[in-house]
Amino acid sequence: MGEYRATVEWRRETVDFDYKTYNRTHTLAFENGIRVPASAAPGNIPSTATSAPGVDPEQAFVASISSCHMLWFLHLASRAKLVVDRYLDQAAGVLEKNAEGRMAMTRVTLRPLVAYSGRAPSAEEHAQLHESAHDKCYIANSVTTAVVVEPRVA
Repeated sequence: MGEYRATVEWRRETVDFDYKTYNRTHTLAFENGIRVPASAAPGNIPSTATSAPGVDPEQAFVASISSCHMLWFLHLASRAKLVVDRYLDQAAGVLEKNAEGRMAMTRVTLRPLVAYSGRAPSAEEHAQLHESAHDKCYIANSVTTAVVVEPRVA
């Protein structure tokens, strides 16, 4: 269906290239000209190395699943003639050892809170919209991570 590209660029900012001191900051660049500062997760950076704010890969992974789910949910709600005013998801991912003993994002929990105008769907219809969005989400369909959806209506 398509190919999607991202450029990850890192440059050494330290005199040496020692694990304890080299910088972890880098840039994620996309074809539309958007550049996002990135870094390693703070817990993965030695205290002796400089750090700067940035999206870490684990956060980007969780955000990718959440964003894909949201976009499908909005599409499906629109087709159902529902009016969504706000969608807020405070998604969380768990990084731990998987069944093979390797560190992996084993679970991502989406907690979407949706506010509607006009006719609000029944609890069952709301849950079905999220189930359908999950089934259609390209990212969720591409990973072995368990994705749990805990939908709420505002």
